[in-house]
Amino acid sequence: MTRRSCAIYATGIVCAHLLIVGIALVVAQVFQTMIHSRLKKEITLTEKSQVFEAWKNPPPPVYMEYYFFNVTNPEVFLKGGKAAVKQIGPYTYREYRPRENVTFLENGTKIFALNPKSFVFVPEKSVGDPTVDVLTTVNIPFVAVMNELKTYSFVLRTFVSMYMNSLGIELFMKRTVHEILWGFKDPLLSKIHSMKPDVDDHFGLMWKKNGTHEGEFVFHTGEENYLDYGKIDTWNGMRKMSWWSSNQSNMINGTDGAVFHPLINRNELLYIFAADLCRSIHLAYVSDVEVKGIQAYRFAPPSDVLMSPKENPTNEGFCVPAGDCLGTGVLKVSVCREGAPIVVSFPHFYQADPKYINAVDGLNPNKEEHETYLDLQPTTGVPIRACKRAQLNIILNRVQGFPKTKYINETIFPIMFVNETATIDDDSASQMRTLLLIVTLVSNFPLLIVGMGIILLLVLVVLFCRNRQKKNEVKRIDFTEAFHSFTTAKDDTAYTQVSDKPDEPSEASATQPMKNGSYIAMSPVEAQKC
Repeated sequence: MTRRSCAIYATGIVCAHLLIVGIALVVAQVFQTMIHSRLKKEITLTEKSQVFEAWKNPPPPVYMEYYFFNVTNPEVFLKGGKAAVKQIGPYTYREYRPRENVTFLENGTKIFALNPKSFVFVPEKSVGDPTVDVLTTVNIPFVAVMNELKTYSFVLRTFVSMYMNSLGIELFMKRTVHEILWGFKDPLLSKIHSMKPDVDDHFGLMWKKNGTHEGEFVFHTGEENYLDYGKIDTWNGMRKMSWWSSNQSNMINGTDGAVFHPLINRNELLYIFAADLCRSIHLAYVSDVEVKGIQAYRFAPPSDVLMSPKENPTNEGFCVPAGDCLGTGVLKVSVCREGAPIVVSFPHFYQADPKYINAVDGLNPNKEEHETYLDLQPTTGVPIRACKRAQLNIILNRVQGFPKTKYINETIFPIMFVNETATIDDDSASQMRTLLLIVTLVSNFPLLIVGMGIILLLVLVVLFCRNRQKKNEVKRIDFTEAFHSFTTAKDDTAYTQVSDKPDEPSEASATQPMKNGSYIAMSPVEAQKC
């Protein structure tokens, strides 16, 4: 066997093994299963887990951007006209949210934690100084008192209204951004506090929320089931709430939005429990995006999350009392927040009924600026970029006994909205890209084997063709040489002439006379000269 033949046979054997092994591994998905099993074990809230420290102290910076609606024509609104507002902001604060009092429960399958949040003003990301800039906005303590007195007698409401007039308290007030956000001593609440000490004499949208937490959480670590990773088991000791009007609406579903299980697919719904909204919401897949070179899935709340019960009957449980429902795009949360009739929505009433948008001049909802979304790396379930946007509104309507509300039309009045953003930092993004590269290479290793087998198959075909071509050339050369030899031999061959005279008879033919023209012989002779 020649060296060329040995090379062909060896290439064929290696090629066959590579193709058989590679295709078997692809069909069996051995390496993908191995990677997925590894991810399910590693991405858990256990002390040995690599993600545990990042969960306790999230590295990406979180920014809270506050936008306020400055009322430009309060007098017109009080006379029955349409209010006009102008958006002012952002006033940006860096948010710090470490996990504290972390305690493992039930053999490491659950974990207890508090999540206090603190805020630091970031002037370079803000439009002005919150301690200087003054806004005209709704006097929420005024509205809260009116709302509480609705069930009381007309005489009492009239007396309270006269008393408020004597203090110079109006439906609209002028305060600095800092006062509206972080609190001020309110004259009306101070009077009530003197009679009812349990009522706080200060008011602010974020009053007593700097350095405090939203409740006590117990999470699943994902040790028993990777799909439960980060899911809330209890909040303030409750597995479900009690203030909504249906069991489904009272359920505490999903995570707190900080983590999600690995191996996310595009078809699933992700659930988040938002303590500030007093409910769980779901997010659906929107599109594939790229953040700092990392491929991610974008999830966002679909339009049915805040849809009217007439269009989405599952939302009927958020009507309290039962049957008292608002329209599409708004949610009354005063059931879990005592005081003023507070309503939440997306900024500028994005995805809401047009009647809420048209009730106030100066609103311009759009998807780019007002949509809430979450970009998740699907393999690890890690949030790469998040943007949570929510608007705070208050219901203003006529209340008998308060003459200042005599002409106003019922309106869900916008107060402010917040844009809470977080994007993975550069160091974490670099580590994530490296991890995903390793996962991709290991997962696709069988394909590499198949690819090498295909390459060797091509090499085998080339070697086989060249070997066959070589054999044909050898046969052609042998034939040419044989033909050339035959031609040369033909040129050197002659025939003896037939004599017209009989030669001398030999002894052998003496007894048999020769005839003229008979065949004598054919034998090579030397060519006669002319």
